[in-house]
Amino acid sequence: MGKFDNQPNRKRWFKAFKHLLTGRYKRPEFIYLGEKFQKSSIIISNHEGTDAPLSLELYGDVPMRYWGAHEMNSGLISMYRYQTKVYYHQRKHWNIHLARLFCLLATPLTNLFYKGLNLISTYRDARFRHTLRESLTALEQGESIVVFPEDASKGYFAELEGFFCGFVMLAEVAARRGMDLPIYVTYFKKKDLQYVVDAPVYYSELAKNGATREEIAARLCDRCNALGKLQLAQGEAVAENAAPATASKTA
Repeated sequence: MGKFDNQPNRKRWFKAFKHLLTGRYKRPEFIYLGEKFQKSSIIISNHEGTDAPLSLELYGDVPMRYWGAHEMNSGLISMYRYQTKVYYHQRKHWNIHLARLFCLLATPLTNLFYKGLNLISTYRDARFRHTLRESLTALEQGESIVVFPEDASKGYFAELEGFFCGFVMLAEVAARRGMDLPIYVTYFKKKDLQYVVDAPVYYSELAKNGATREEIAARLCDRCNALGKLQLAQGEAVAENAAPATASKTA
């Protein structure tokens, strides 16, 4: 099996392109505190610029689909405006003029990458139902949904300020369809080149006793921050080459 054959929804040209990216984005050490990723799950993570998403895309071991702002999936002009003002200026704190100049080159390349990534667009209005519908189809096909739910309006920080609860809505809707989804909280530690993966917890466990979406999102954000503070050495968690297991609903 080829290096990127775990993601069957990617086109051949995109898989070849990803081989080039492995020179820039080195393989992190995946530290599993429980079980390895399983199909048809929700994976939530801190963002850490482009490093966390690309580390999962290049080295994740299950088929994945990613949520992303619809502006990044709506053509060159929309993407250029979003990258310039939101991503590089607001979140990465670049000078706005430098961001505009840089994105003249970066946006066409990013647009090509996103076309290959098969991104699921997210919205903050009624169109979010399209996000849920496409995500449910992917889950039914055995793909996992990756979400970077942190509130990054002021930038990307090691200590996350909060999670938006869209991914909780997805788990809630899936539960109504008979899918009790396992949710993996993960944290990418760029400095240590480690991806810490918590033991999965099922939505039914999170939602028991009437917990609200906001309470669930806050609980998982706290756990994500705790993962970022863990100091783990090799041998303290599940080995990366261990066989995948089935998550327990008591996780």
